[in-house]
Amino acid sequence: AAKACLSDEPKESELYARSAVLMDADSGRVLYEKNGYEQMPMASTTKIMTCILALEYGNLSDTVKVSAHAASQPKVHLGMQKDQEFLLENILYSLMLESHNDSAVAIAEHIGGSVEEFADMMNQKARDLGCNDTFFITPNGLDAQKTVNGETRVHSTTARDLARIMKYCISESEKSEEFLKITRTVSRSFQSLDKKGSYSVVNHNAFLSMM
Repeated sequence: AAKACLSDEPKESELYARSAVLMDADSGRVLYEKNGYEQMPMASTTKIMTCILALEYGNLSDTVKVSAHAASQPKVHLGMQKDQEFLLENILYSLMLESHNDSAVAIAEHIGGSVEEFADMMNQKARDLGCNDTFFITPNGLDAQKTVNGETRVHSTTARDLARIMKYCISESEKSEEFLKITRTVSRSFQSLDKKGSYSVVNHNAFLSMM
């Protein structure tokens, strides 16, 4: 039986991902890793941190006003227009179900006052969780770099740190139930507060129907 289990373990060459970690969500123990401690661009997985901070520091009933900067974000985006207003709750579904870049910036500016200040909040939370190989610059995961104390830092994380952040979101944060409710939702429709814009977002997580 032991030999069978060992032979069933995937070889690194068979694993599509460049980097991976399997973490016990209760203990935080890393059970398997492939380049799990190598810093890499984190792309839209950034939005996991954006969401949990919005839940912890905002209220779902907050009114979020869209800035020109938020409205100018590239695809994939909701299609917000400058000065439109949305409930924070609705654009969190836009953020997590469709990974919209404009929603991420609108949320960051609402919660942090600016993208830069929100990134500081993201980095502080990462440090609090022991994610010392993670550095946030944007709330949506678009590639970015920044000079800090003469050193050029890039927007990046590791598979281990990302797993640690997810562990926090689903089981440790006081807003874990709200986080899970949003990310388990299959679809949602909503309007801007002026009722002039109607939107529908759909969850692309295949596991929702597979398991």
